Amino acid sequence: MSGPLRSRFPSPAELRRMSRAEQKRVAVAVRQFILDSVSSTGGHLSSSLGAVELTVALHAVFNTPEDRLVWDVGHQAYPHKILTGRGPRFPTLRMKDGLSGFLKRDESVYDAFGAGHSSTSISAALGMAVAAKLEHQPRQVVAIIGDGAMTAGLAYEGLNNGGALDADLLVVLNDNEMSISPNVGAVSQYLTRILSGRLYNTVREGAGQALSLLPPLRELAKKAEEGVKGLVSPATLFEEMGFHYFGPIDGHDLDVLIPTLENLKDIKGPRLLHVVTKKGKGYGPAEADPCAYHGVSPFDQGSGQMAKKASGPPSYTQVFGDWLCDKAAREKNLVAITPAMREGSGLVRFEQMFPQRYFDVGIAEQHALTFAAGLACEGIHPVVAIYSTFLQRAYDQLIHDIAIQNLAVLLAVDRAGLVGADGATHQGSFDLAFARTIPNLLIMAPKDEQELRDMLNTGFAYPGPAMVRYPRGSGLGVGLDRDLARTVPIGKAEVLRRGRNLAILAFGSRVAAAMAAGEAVDATVVNMRFVKPLDEALLLDLAQSHGAFLTVEEGAIMGGAGSAVAECLLNGGRSMAMRILGLPDEFIEQGEAKEWLAELGLDAAGIEAAARALLDGLAPGAGAGVVSD
Repeated sequence: MSGPLRSRFPSPAELRRMSRAEQKRVAVAVRQFILDSVSSTGGHLSSSLGAVELTVALHAVFNTPEDRLVWDVGHQAYPHKILTGRGPRFPTLRMKDGLSGFLKRDESVYDAFGAGHSSTSISAALGMAVAAKLEHQPRQVVAIIGDGAMTAGLAYEGLNNGGALDADLLVVLNDNEMSISPNVGAVSQYLTRILSGRLYNTVREGAGQALSLLPPLRELAKKAEEGVKGLVSPATLFEEMGFHYFGPIDGHDLDVLIPTLENLKDIKGPRLLHVVTKKGKGYGPAEADPCAYHGVSPFDQGSGQMAKKASGPPSYTQVFGDWLCDKAAREKNLVAITPAMREGSGLVRFEQMFPQRYFDVGIAEQHALTFAAGLACEGIHPVVAIYSTFLQRAYDQLIHDIAIQNLAVLLAVDRAGLVGADGATHQGSFDLAFARTIPNLLIMAPKDEQELRDMLNTGFAYPGPAMVRYPRGSGLGVGLDRDLARTVPIGKAEVLRRGRNLAILAFGSRVAAAMAAGEAVDATVVNMRFVKPLDEALLLDLAQSHGAFLTVEEGAIMGGAGSAVAECLLNGGRSMAMRILGLPDEFIEQGEAKEWLAELGLDAAGIEAAARALLDGLAPGAGAGVVSD
């Protein structure tokens, strides 16, 4: 389909009035539009390419937005966004003030539920289905979830409750045998085993031959094929949970998808449709390596070659991955755990070098931490590599299973602070605030990549739970000493320069910017290093010789590191002018981290401006107190 459709895709209402042939052409155009757009902007490619026909079919069958489509995560949501009027905004995808890369209720009435983390769709859709029943609304509710997201416990909690409630809910299991990293776990292996088995494929091939030999009986044969599939596919698991199971069917065949969905639309109660798709469908490089093309930077469509990043210092993630391999070679009781983020957390080389000591537990953050706790009970020393935003999902396990028992588990918390294009659902804003209230937990934030290595050594040597939080992106280019004996004195800050009147107390990623600001205003600059325990002796000493404190962190102000400093001063009987810089009490949307740091006053210029304002307030007659930005 040419120009007119590509410039204005049909709305869901228009799509429902189209012929099947026209709907197929829409799918072709949507797939090409995704390739054209994402090759220019970057974004989540493989998942969206694999969900094109499924998205067209869902909007063609269901009366959206009155009927609710609840997409899990949102990695596969680009076709949905295109078909719901957001195609013209795709040049701004994942940019500041632009189109979100995920689902957002305030972005479109078609986005029934916001998402960015996995495995929420079934529970949310169940709530909507029950609400429709309570309100006597004949509304259809559909949850679309991938087989990767089905590895999380929350998905089974939703299924278990949905079957018990006998809710009018359709779950579409989009089975592509991939999440971000390759799928792991018994459920994924079960689905793969059934779909690749001789009996299933014999039935499938036989049905295909019947269709080709007896064209007049095509529709009848299709129905027979689907019925036999039900006998050999993984129905038992879902049927036992109270769901009527249908499938598996080809998720790229609109001639199968649409009639099946139309039939299921008329069936009441909990239903599950198993759809098999191919991640990266329609684009050779993405089909061949869906993991590499899961989240992409701009790339050349012809070759598939992604734009090369400018050479520079290694990323903090790379530094962590190298340290882990170095440390494991020496420490035989070290194991690494990831909740389905092998590539993102820098664990590829570790898996290759130490496959028996590498554990990808799937999208199951709660399990990851309690699994680590069990290992620690038996003398194994787990290192859990986890993003800040995903650590939120395991807060109770961090308290109940690790900290209360004071177990030696090291948390390597990546993507702490602002992460850029993924936006509000993925910003690492809250880890300092929610973690520093937990007894027994050691919390460190490095100023550069060398200090990251030293703090990882420190945390591994610590006899209880320890957390090292570090940002996304490259380090500062300092030379690395790979000596595994280098540690940081626990609870001791580092004075980087001595100045007058004002002390800038910087945590982690903001130290370099604070140093530049401190030199501009002749302030004392301290690399605090530890959020817990604080170097209280140094703080109280500096309070004697300085008129004001300015704290700087790339985390939430409320309850964060600056709050800890204020508590220290209050408990120590010190009263002085103080200002806290950090992330405000709001959710930070997508956009380049440096853009947001500048806007929020957390870059060198912003810190300098805050320092000068604070120093101006020290003039005779000015009041003193604690303020925050």
